[in-house]
Formats: sequence, C-alpha cells, structure tokens
Amino acid sequence: MARAQGQFSDHSDDTDSEEGADGETVPLAFRSAVDALRTARLRPELEVEPSRPPKRLAPYAYALEAAVVDGEEDLADGRLVLLHEPSGHDAWQGTFRLVTLVRAELEPEMAADPLLPEVCWSWLTGALDARGLSYGEAGGTVTRAGSHYFGALSARRPATQIEIRASWTPREGRGGVPDMAAHLTAWGDLLCQLAGLPPSGAAEAAVVTLPQRRGPQVS
Repeated sequence: MARAQGQFSDHSDDTDSEEGADGETVPLAFRSAVDALRTARLRPELEVEPSRPPKRLAPYAYALEAAVVDGEEDLADGRLVLLHEPSGHDAWQGTFRLVTLVRAELEPEMAADPLLPEVCWSWLTGALDARGLSYGEAGGTVTRAGSHYFGALSARRPATQIEIRASWTPREGRGGVPDMAAHLTAWGDLLCQLAGLPPSGAAEAAVVTLPQRRGPQVS
C-alpha cells in the first residue's frame, strides 16, 4: 500500500471509481460524497488507497482500505465502504450507509482486559461524537480471537487480534450529502486508537484508553 501522507495515494485505476448499477448516471449526491472522501486529509500515520467496492449491497458503492504504519510494521488495518441507495433504505433510515471492518493485534495486557469489547466499541462511537457528527442506526460486533503457536512456530508469543465490524447511517447535510470527509477522519481516529497511538485533536476528549502498545516485537 503506497504511503498517502494523510491523504489518498496517487494510485488510479479501475478500482478508483464509484460503482453504478447497469452503467446508469451516478447521482450528484453520491459523486459529491465520494469527492469528499478522496480529498479528505488524515493523520500522517495512515496509508490510504481506494479498493474495489462490493456490487450487490447497494446501487452505488465506493470503498477504500487503510493501514496504520510504523516503519515497516502495520499496527492496524481496515476497510471502509460507502453505500448509496437514492430512494432510501428502510433499515438504514437514510440514503447513505457506511460499513467498516477494522482489526489489530493486541498486547497481552490489553487482550486480557475484560472491558475490551465495550471499550473498542466506544472508540467508534466516541470518534464520531468527538467530530460532532450526526449519525444513526449504528450496530456491529467486536470479536477477540487468540492464537497459540506450536511446533516449529512455538518460539512465537501468543497473539490476540481484535476485530470491529460495524455500520452506521451518516445523517445528510446540505444538498442531501453527509459530511463524508469528517466521517472518514473519525474512522481514521478509530484506526489509530486501535493501533495504540495517542489520540489527537478533537478526538482526545471522547476516547477511553487502554494501556498503549509496546514497541514492535520480534517473531
């Protein structure tokens, strides 16, 4: 993944385009939302690039992938998908929907915290609230999975991965378009928090913290 330096990479091919149903003209509201995602500026630790969007979840979709990078190590990674149904969707209670999957490997002291799932979910809602964003119908899961190594891999330390799957409806603003740049910035805050980086800016007041990640470990 090419370094984005707080913004989207220069990568441009058939994945760097919004998907429309049957070649239809893409609605202006969706184009505006995608443009906001493409021009948003994020924390410099984030590497971001577009990816191929799903084709069956909504008439129009746009997707991106991101990683929090420290040197050669990815501390956390995730995928964010923007969906648009111009006529509205009953379950969404709106015309736009954001869907995400984010994950990171945790240090043992973090993985053992009994409040970890609740805290991780609060990182998502707290990041959105800290940016003053209006949203609804938020839902998702927090999954904690442990790995133990044996045989030729027995020298490796046990590892625990946390995974957040979530979706929410960004409330529409002027012109029927949500503030997608702010939603992407909040999502970047979530990724950085999951990676163990200290919060910055507006997100600082709303974040519940766990012990910070130690330095990179040698396998």
